[in-house]
Amino acid sequence: MIGSEHGIEIAYLVATALFILSLKWMSSPTTARRGVRAGEVGMLLAIIGTLLHRGIVDYTWIAIALVLGSIIGVPLGLVQMTAVPQRTALSHAFGALCVTLVGTAEFTLQAPKVPPFLMTVLAIEVILGSLTFTGSLMAAGKLQEVLPQRPITYRGQNLVNLALLALAFGLAAYLVYDPRQTWLFPAMVVIALAFGVLMIIPIGGADMPTVISLLNSYAGLSAAAMGFVLDSKLLIVAGALDGASGFILSVNMSKAMNRSFTNVLFGAFGQVQAAAAGAQEARSVKSATAEEAASILAAANKVVVVPGYGMAVAQAQHKVRELYDALSRRGVDVKFGIHPVAGRMPGHMNVLLAEADIPYDHLLDMDEINGEFAQTDVALVIGANDVTNPAARNDASSPIYGMPILDVDKARTVMVIKRGMSPGFAGIDNPLYYLDKTLMLFGDARAFVGSIVRELAGGENG
Repeated sequence: MIGSEHGIEIAYLVATALFILSLKWMSSPTTARRGVRAGEVGMLLAIIGTLLHRGIVDYTWIAIALVLGSIIGVPLGLVQMTAVPQRTALSHAFGALCVTLVGTAEFTLQAPKVPPFLMTVLAIEVILGSLTFTGSLMAAGKLQEVLPQRPITYRGQNLVNLALLALAFGLAAYLVYDPRQTWLFPAMVVIALAFGVLMIIPIGGADMPTVISLLNSYAGLSAAAMGFVLDSKLLIVAGALDGASGFILSVNMSKAMNRSFTNVLFGAFGQVQAAAAGAQEARSVKSATAEEAASILAAANKVVVVPGYGMAVAQAQHKVRELYDALSRRGVDVKFGIHPVAGRMPGHMNVLLAEADIPYDHLLDMDEINGEFAQTDVALVIGANDVTNPAARNDASSPIYGMPILDVDKARTVMVIKRGMSPGFAGIDNPLYYLDKTLMLFGDARAFVGSIVRELAGGENG
């Protein structure tokens, strides 16, 4: 049966089922590992089934591609956990480039006699693939900080972007009408590539988690379109799963920020406000040493740790685990409050804390933890800015007004580990830092948490 059409179809069917189960299992931390393994096995079956296809007459170039892909893929898979967001963006870019190249090859093979339905699907595939390719590269550049994280804007940019997108789909429509105009195809691809760049550069770092999930959705939809082109049910199902899950995640994250897709994509969110700098100079804050912070934490009954991108940059998650262990040994109830858009990608903080083996049942999302802050002795904020900013509740003029936040200001004492007083991705000042109950712990997150742990250990030995 191996090598037969029936064997290939069975392999594809099992792979499809595994992809669906993988997505279901990965929705829960307790079954996530099983979900990853199911996805890996499903992909292996899909690749084997494809390699057994009777249309393949020579495996030379396929073998070369597999070797080159492995050479590129293995180092990408071995990056630090803090680099996972940009690695994910690169994965989207590679997948989208694949879709674009396959679509281009199919058009070249069949032009100028391309049936209307096939031309429609090809156009959708290539436009989505092209804009996702360059958009993902730009997102990776911003995340890696080789490109400015702040929005790059100019007058009339939204009009230019929408005009480019409309032009790309206009060319696609004309190709459906008259596929003999083959010169329009590369023009359509170039315009879509340019749109991908211009779509991302006005978006600030605060919106990168939503942008990554949205690009993931685009990549999935383009793969589903490629499935129609190649008559592959497996690709259609896998692409639809990817596209739908990415879109749902983007919707949920937009709700978590109380913002719409249009505001994310066209709002140029993240520009530094000039007034913020002046406000920082006019107001004073209270600071504390590691010894003082350790004494306060040791005397607490309940502590909620709120991680942010600053923890990821400092790679402090393992020191945070040591702090969790030290406080737990003293009988302190320690929990973690996770905001849906903390960090640079969906679930960024959960992944980092899971890497440090912090128990899943102590990682609570915003809705679960917010009701507990009023009974919390100490809220320890590690490198989180905008997701703890009370201005989202109290200041109608703030650009983040209405965004649900972690209510750390309701705790009896707030301690914030931060390198300095610079604003977060939203580019605005945080009134939390100036409250009487707030202590600023200035320094690198990993080093400062490590100092607190040593002070706690010294207290235990004493």
